[in-house]
Amino acid sequence: MAGPGRSLGAVTSTPSLPDPEVLESHQCWELLRSVSVGRLALWVQDHPDIFPINYKVDHGTLVFRAGDGTRLHAALGETPVALEADGLNPDTGVAWSVVVKGQATAVALTQEVLDTVGLLLFPWQAGRKDHFIRIVPTSVTGRRFTVTPPLTWWSPLDDATRAGLE
Repeated sequence: MAGPGRSLGAVTSTPSLPDPEVLESHQCWELLRSVSVGRLALWVQDHPDIFPINYKVDHGTLVFRAGDGTRLHAALGETPVALEADGLNPDTGVAWSVVVKGQATAVALTQEVLDTVGLLLFPWQAGRKDHFIRIVPTSVTGRRFTVTPPLTWWSPLDDATRAGLE
């Protein structure tokens, strides 16, 4: 039951936060350059899967390394891929998220591989990662927003959960 002065579904009264800022393409690329880890979404056999990868921005594309296996074969299939990267400034409470959608292709030409090696793309995880994969974007979208304080989202279920733990 809702407490006095509260109705089901009510939220606490807090100052309204600004709407998320939709980022321009150049802002998205700047943010993508500021981090090196993202989550690669692929279609694997009959289901979606997500793999953490480290990447580099290279002339309006993203490049990552992969070894033989599931990630490589799924990335190079006919199904488009998506990469999501994000960040948070703990001092300001401002977060951002960028999503790149496109097609992944193998970097095959010798000069292109040599140019890509110059990106200093070193995987975090041990093991052979001899394949360079390039994501050629069909869309790049992003947004920046102020992180909402947890108490903004109070609901009667929160009180019920808390009461069950006492």
